[in-house]
Amino acid sequence: MRSKQSGFTLVEIAIVLVIIGLLLGGVLKGQELINSAKVKNFINDFRSTSTFVFAYQDRFRALPGDDLRANANHGGVAATTPVLADVGNARINGLWNSLTKTDESYLFWNHVRLAGLATGDPTVPAGAAVAGDLYNPRNADGGRMGITGEQVAAGWTGNFFICSSGVQGRFARQIDTTIDDGNTSTGTVRVLGTIAGGEVAGSAAGTVYQVTAAEDPVLFTVCVAY
Repeated sequence: MRSKQSGFTLVEIAIVLVIIGLLLGGVLKGQELINSAKVKNFINDFRSTSTFVFAYQDRFRALPGDDLRANANHGGVAATTPVLADVGNARINGLWNSLTKTDESYLFWNHVRLAGLATGDPTVPAGAAVAGDLYNPRNADGGRMGITGEQVAAGWTGNFFICSSGVQGRFARQIDTTIDDGNTSTGTVRVLGTIAGGEVAGSAAGTVYQVTAAEDPVLFTVCVAY
């Protein structure tokens, strides 16, 4: 008697392959949606921070962090006083990622939080600031966010610059394409060379990079000029 062999038919194999393809497609589409949401989150950070500047300026006729009358404007004593040589000069002085608690770029967050424009505790932490200082807000990937009125790259001008560190190259390009000219070394959006953690040292210290596909996993600092 001839034995009957069991196994999958071509139709069954085809159905399995189709199911696997659908699952892979769903996973890839889901990842794409997650990445798109992350890019929107980065962009919203830039836009909301610029809104803080304009809203504060409209209400108090001064720049947050550079407000000469900050104590009076907020009905009490601000946690820290900016350096008197710079305060009231219509510029947010200090590196965007400053850890100096008397720098205007650091106290920017103190002023906008006291004004009720930004969430978070306005009280400047006691003691010396350290690399892991969490007073500055963090972006979707945990990188530092900050603002400065000082030049962040040679030849690039603006009233102020908002920067976000630890951004992957692929996200940096999407940010630039969405809100600027798609070229990461020109226009109002620039991608800066990095040190540990995807940050640049600060004012005029970062080299402007043209991000390429090969640099996707590399972390960069993205800055927007206003």
